[in-house]
Amino acid sequence: MTPPAAGHPTAARGRAILGLVIAGTALVVIDMTIVTIALPAIQADLGGTLAGIQWVIIGYMITMGAVTQVAGSLSDRIGRRRIYLLGIALFTAASLVCGAAPTTTLLDLARAVQGIGGAILMVNALPLLSQHLEGERRNMAISTWGSAATAAGLIAPLLGGALVDTLSWRAIFLINIPIGVAAFVICLRTLPADGSGRAAHGRIDWAGTALLIVSLALANLALLRGEDQGWGSAATLTQLTVAAVLLAAFLLLQSRVGAPTLDVALFRRPAFAGAALAVFISRVLTIGGTVYFVQYFQGSLHLNPTQSGLLLTPVFLAQMAAGMLGGKLLSRFPSGHVIASGYACKAVGATLLALAFTPTVSPWLLTVPLLIWGIGGGIAGAPVMAVAMNVTDKERAGMVAGTITSLASIGAGIGTAVLGAVYTTRIAGIVAAGPSLPAASREAVLAAAANGDIQRVLDLTPATARATVEDLLSNAIASGASAVLYSSAGLAVITIALVLTLIGKRDLPQPAASGQ
Repeated sequence: MTPPAAGHPTAARGRAILGLVIAGTALVVIDMTIVTIALPAIQADLGGTLAGIQWVIIGYMITMGAVTQVAGSLSDRIGRRRIYLLGIALFTAASLVCGAAPTTTLLDLARAVQGIGGAILMVNALPLLSQHLEGERRNMAISTWGSAATAAGLIAPLLGGALVDTLSWRAIFLINIPIGVAAFVICLRTLPADGSGRAAHGRIDWAGTALLIVSLALANLALLRGEDQGWGSAATLTQLTVAAVLLAAFLLLQSRVGAPTLDVALFRRPAFAGAALAVFISRVLTIGGTVYFVQYFQGSLHLNPTQSGLLLTPVFLAQMAAGMLGGKLLSRFPSGHVIASGYACKAVGATLLALAFTPTVSPWLLTVPLLIWGIGGGIAGAPVMAVAMNVTDKERAGMVAGTITSLASIGAGIGTAVLGAVYTTRIAGIVAAGPSLPAASREAVLAAAANGDIQRVLDLTPATARATVEDLLSNAIASGASAVLYSSAGLAVITIALVLTLIGKRDLPQPAASGQ
């Protein structure tokens, strides 16, 4: 075997970098969901309204979504090592403040800073892997990273519950500190010094940076708060309108500056456009997965949270295993075909689930279509990312990763809004047609059903009619979840057509020469 080429990282360094980005990503993914478990405990300790406490989650998601593109582009100019160290430091320091926060205001502010650190860690994961690994080794590293992120999302609720029950809500933040310190030390020892990135890529586009941060912050705020504010409310429409105007100004500016934060010419490359659209639509249709699986499991089949978690566990395990398979398939088949096969599994799984969703089905009969759904997500995930990272030089990988990650975040928000509307509209229609609704509270019941507030529907129903209304709701929830899954299947088919048209064999990252 020939020795590694000059300047090429050793296999040991590659493994260390993979471990580093997995640790950083795990921290970020876990903190996206673990806080949900602790909200009641936080409110009981610090006081405040439930709406106020929810900003512990919303603030984190808004800042993360707002700075992702900018963080990726800045890492191209300033250097990945410097920016990644900054991300670890911000995330760890903010975690300390969160864990010690005496008020909800300070906790919310610290979570916003934590979201900025999280954005830096997430958006630099793929560029670091792309910069320091080649060929099939890079494909497998991306697959491993994706599988680890899935695993982190799986353990987050379990970890959160254990920490809150045995210690306190503060432990969910304080546990980040030793991990963050260790990651900082590993980063110092592992990542090579940054080169003269600023000279290679020109001056920082500060005006574009400001426009993009504000526009994405407003867009994410509208998508996260739209259901509570009302999708047609003045607040939501104003936020979306201002966000759209600022985004248009940003895109116009990007075509005129020498060193743009986002090179819009990337979207003229078919492979990148295909990968970007696939990631965006994937996040829209995936909202039709886990969220409405759980709604159906608990609202129609009446499973408890533990039973729902057990039923979903094979999905995540299948997705992790299939993610590794997707990385292997990339070296043997055209990348567009591999990605399309993943979305084909998604379409088949979603269709089978939509057909099976009834109030009387045995939960275990759902296992096979759930596994098909998980396998599809795993197979498609790594190849899409690999294609996206392959469209430009490594020095601009941060910009590409920022674009892909931002589109994923916006796709998740749009999926929540659009598929949520499909779900509640179907439920409201079935409830409205039900003859058993009490006349005295009919309008209030219909309003609650239209908002998806099932518990409110039951509270408004007299005890004599509650059993009948519960049966009606079980059917309505099953029907609503089916409608969402049919929509997801349709989106998956659209994605298949897009990737087969736009992504070809030429877009596959080629294996490195032997010995590298």
